[in-house]
Amino acid sequence: MKVAVLDINGKETGRKADLSSDVFAIEPNNHAVYLDVKQYLANQRQGTHKAKERAEITGSTRKIKKQKGTGTARAGSIKSGVFKGGGRMFGPRPRNYSFKLNKNLKRLARKSAFSIKASEKAIVVLEDFNFDSPKTKNFTNILKALDLQNKKSLFVLGASNNNVYLSSRNLKGSEVVTSSELSTYKILNANQVVLLEGSLEGIVTNLSK
Repeated sequence: MKVAVLDINGKETGRKADLSSDVFAIEPNNHAVYLDVKQYLANQRQGTHKAKERAEITGSTRKIKKQKGTGTARAGSIKSGVFKGGGRMFGPRPRNYSFKLNKNLKRLARKSAFSIKASEKAIVVLEDFNFDSPKTKNFTNILKALDLQNKKSLFVLGASNNNVYLSSRNLKGSEVVTSSELSTYKILNANQVVLLEGSLEGIVTNLSK
């Protein structure tokens, strides 16, 4: 699968990048994608929610009325959840929402995500670039040249580049990651995936193990 390589001005350089059919042209496995996205979102949950139950609140434990003869239900403590100010019944407790997925399934999910984006023609290959210093304006100019200023975009670098990362950090709709930091959720959440030339080899290597 051949794709034209663009420069930072959005113009074709005359070169073609070869996108591996084993990564960018497979039959997407929707269930693998679902599981990987579910795991990513589950890992974002802190799981620190907590409500006090009847054993944890302050209050008297005396029996508030006699057992029989009142015509109403039995009541043993003011801390019962049926009374105002009582503990919550079966309230949330701190827990860990993460769960395990096999590496092969996660690779399949990422390859499926790339194949979905490739079929939607939502993948752009950009020549490698760098900034002399972190400057948001420089990154914004690239977004304008690629017509991405009003779209969610994911830039994939071959190696960590602090100047490029810091230049994009203030922009809500754009995210910069390295090829080793890719996730199925980030690929699918972007309207356009921008792959730098230097990242292609790393992507194919990581997803072909």
